[in-house]
Amino acid sequence: MKTLNDLVLGDNTLVMFSSDNGPEVTSVINMRKDYGNDGARPWRGMKRDNWEGGHRVPMIARWPGRIKAGSLTDQPFCLTDVTATCAAVVEADLPNDAAEDSFNFLPVSSGDQPSDQHLRKYTLHQTISLALAIRHGPWKYLDHQGSGGNNCSRPRLKPFRLKDTASGVVGQLYSLATDPGETTSLHSEHPKIVKELKSKPNEFRSSGRSAPAR
Repeated sequence: MKTLNDLVLGDNTLVMFSSDNGPEVTSVINMRKDYGNDGARPWRGMKRDNWEGGHRVPMIARWPGRIKAGSLTDQPFCLTDVTATCAAVVEADLPNDAAEDSFNFLPVSSGDQPSDQHLRKYTLHQTISLALAIRHGPWKYLDHQGSGGNNCSRPRLKPFRLKDTASGVVGQLYSLATDPGETTSLHSEHPKIVKELKSKPNEFRSSGRSAPAR
C-alpha cells in the first residue's frame, strides 16, 4: 500500500488480500505443539482437507470510491472469482471456455447485489485426491467419508481426529450456520438436501462449469 500511494496509484487500484488454502499440515502441528495456536481453528481440518479448515480463508478488498470502507458481506467468494471480477474491471469479455467456475463480484463490492441473494449459489471444493464437496447457503455436502485429503489416522494427525458421525454412509452433510466446526453430520436427517447437493457436482462435471454460460 505504501508503494501504491508513493506512486499515486492507491486511490485507483483494487487490492485483494486472501490465501489459496488453509494452513499447511506441518505448520498446524508445530504451532499447536510449540505455541498452543492453531491457524485453522475454529474450523475443522487444514490444507488438503475438504473441511472448512482446508478452504475457508480471509478475503479483504480495498478500492476507494468503489468499495465502501469498513463494509462487510457474507456472500461466499471463491478465488476462482478473481478472474471474472478482474475481467469486468477492465471490461474484457471472457470466452465461454475460460474461467468456467468464475463469478463477477463487482455487484457485491459496489453494494448493488441484494444481501439476501447470494451471487454464487453453489461453491465447489476439491482436495488433493480430487474428492469433491459443495456448499449451498448454510449447507455443506462432502461426497466422501473422512477429510477427503489428509489421513487423520497417521500418528502426527491423530490429535486432530474427531469422531466420525457419518459412519455407514458415503457422504457428510453439515449445517455451517449451527455447526461451523463440522462436528456432527446430518446426512441421515436431511435426505432431500443430500440428494440435491450430491447431484450438483456430477452436473457441473458433465457441463464442465459451475458458473452460467456466457
